[in-house]
This record gives sequence, C-alpha cells and structure tokens, in this order.
Amino acid sequence: MTAPPMEDLLRELTPQVLGALGRRHGQFEGCEDAVQEAVLAATVQWPAEGMPDNPRGWLMTVASRRLIDQMRSDHARRERESAVAVEVVPEDVPDTDDTLVLLFLCCHPSLTAASQTALTLRAVGGLTTAEIARAFLVPEATMAARISRAKQRIKAAGSSFGLPDGAEREERLRVVLHVLYLIFNEGYTASSGSALHRADLAHEAIRLTRMVHTQLPADGEVTGLLALMLLTHARREARTTAAGDLVPLDEQDRTKWDRALIDEGLELVKSSLAGPALGPYLLQAAIAATHADAATAQETNWPQVHALYLILERIAPNPMVTLNRAIALAETEGPPAGLALLNTLDSDERMAGHHRLLSVRAHLLEKTGDLAGAYEHYRRAAKSTASIAERRYLEARAGRLRQ
Repeated sequence: MTAPPMEDLLRELTPQVLGALGRRHGQFEGCEDAVQEAVLAATVQWPAEGMPDNPRGWLMTVASRRLIDQMRSDHARRERESAVAVEVVPEDVPDTDDTLVLLFLCCHPSLTAASQTALTLRAVGGLTTAEIARAFLVPEATMAARISRAKQRIKAAGSSFGLPDGAEREERLRVVLHVLYLIFNEGYTASSGSALHRADLAHEAIRLTRMVHTQLPADGEVTGLLALMLLTHARREARTTAAGDLVPLDEQDRTKWDRALIDEGLELVKSSLAGPALGPYLLQAAIAATHADAATAQETNWPQVHALYLILERIAPNPMVTLNRAIALAETEGPPAGLALLNTLDSDERMAGHHRLLSVRAHLLEKTGDLAGAYEHYRRAAKSTASIAERRYLEARAGRLRQ
C-alpha cells in the first residue's frame, strides 16, 4: 500500500500525539502548543532528512521536549517543572487513540459553537490558525484570539482529560457531531465568498467523522452523520459548471456523482436503519440515499422523501426541515401545498429574510405561473445571501423571468 502524503500523515498523527501528551501531563493548552511546534518541525526536517522509522514516536519525543522547555521557563512552577524534566522522554505513543477524548474536550459546553469549531480544526484536525482563518474569511489575528480564548475557557472550567460518563457523555457526543456537521456544511456550501464550496473543510469533516465512527461503529447517529456526508459530498463535482456557477440538484449530471462514495453511504444507511432508533442524522442520510437511488431527478421517490422529512420534523423540529419538507410536499401534492407550508415559517424570526426561504418561495411561485412574484423573491434572495455563487444563480433566475 502506498504511504500517505506527509501532510495527511501529520494530520492523522496530530490528535494521537496530543491525546497521549495530554493524558500524561494533563494541560491541554501547553500540550497543544507543543504538538503544533513538533508538527512544524516535522514539515521542515522530514523532507530534508527523510521520514523517521517511527513518525509517531518522533513527534511524541519532540513535543515532549518542547513541553518540558515551556514548563522550565515558568518560574512560578519551577519545582514541579524540575520533577517533570527529569522524566524519560517517551520514544513512542501508546496504542490507545484519544481522538474522541480530544473532540469532547474541544467541544466543551462552555464554548460557543464558533470556538468549538475553530478549536476542533486546530487541535484535532491539525490545521494551522492561518488555514482556519482563511476558511472562515476572518483575519488570522482574530482567529488566533478566538482559539486562545477557547483554551483559556476550558482551563478555567477545570476540565479533565478523559471521557465523561453516562448522560453527559451522550450529550457531549451530540455536540461533537453537531460541530463536525457545521464544519462539513461550511465546506459543502460556503456561507460567504466567491466559491460555492470549500473541499478542504468538507474532506476534513469526513476524515474526523470517520475517526469517530471507527471508535463508535455501533452508534446510529455517528454512522448516520458519516453516511450523510458521503452521500452529499458525492454530488460535489456536479454542483457547479466549469465557470463555477451553481447547478441545482434536479439539473445535475448524475454521471458526475462519485459512485464509490454513494455505495459506501448507502451501505452505512442500510446497516443503521435496522437499529433500535432513528436519529436526525440517520434520517437526513436516508433522505440523501433516496436522492442517490434515483437515476434521474424525475425518478426521485418524493413521497418517501416527504415521509422522512415528516418524521424528522417530529423528532427534531427545525425551520429548515420544514422548508425542505415544503419542497417535497410541492413535488407530491403540487406547488400551492408547498407554498401553504412555507407560509407557516413567515412568523419564525430565525427565517426572517433568509435567502433559502425566499429562494424556495420564488421557485414554487414560478411553478404556479406567478412570474412577477417569483422575480421579486429571487431578487430579494440574491440580496440576502453572502455567497457570490448563490447570488449569481439567483440573479440569473430573476433575469430570465424579467426577460
């Protein structure tokens, strides 16, 4: 088997080394900084000197020495530092994989969703602060401050390095999955900027979710989230034209869909639907699987899609779920039925002026023949999105109606 590229290997090893160092020394911030320095040293030395026989042990040794140097420089803790400094520097990392523990720590409930996402990409994903800042279109200094505050908040909360028990563990796992879901969504449909998607973020979300699934293969929601990502990401190549313009699902060339990802996603959905419970991610994966099963848009089983959204709406009420159900309802009972369901969202302040609500209403109005109303809503939707690719698409739809 061909060895993975150095960058991929370092991203795979980063959480393993950080987990082992954190378990040994119990201080997240110092360990994270030491591991990042070791990774930086590897990117400089390995290409010049060659890959070490034991890359993980090399990183652990260098990171341990960096951490000891950090501790020696803190005069207030000189006695404890001296005791640590005389320990034998480990030559290898234990076989235990603490990636899940790290994810739980990065997704601490005391942090905001934005901080959880940034810290996860930094500590577990191995991305640099500059890379994360570019992905979310903020200055590097802003992202550095956000990550630093997140580390300090975890430290102030007195968090220990280990998995929580019982109900707390289950709740924290939901937070972890939500953060991975947010990372993937930002990669699949960027909230702002000129590009419709950011493949690097989507790939990273899938990679991290695979790691969680490896440790929790029997968890239906973990499996469901991985399947959802695979089935959705499989459509990436067909979502834009060569010029970068958006192509809606019903107009995509399905021969461009990644069949290997679809087959893997379908298998995961099939194996999990037989489980004892249906969670939100598994239901969304089942909806994505229904679309993937259709050879053409016209062959989509819309009654099944609507039924799945109806179940999803009952167990996890959310205006976006209702909006998507309206699309499926319009396909099964006609555009007026879909528009009537959309009207129930007008009083939801979370959806006020949202470009998705405006664009779906425009689409359904167009189907009913109300071209003036559709034009107005396409224009309003275009003004409401920060995504340049989506804006171009919506303006094009409006322009076609105006002509």
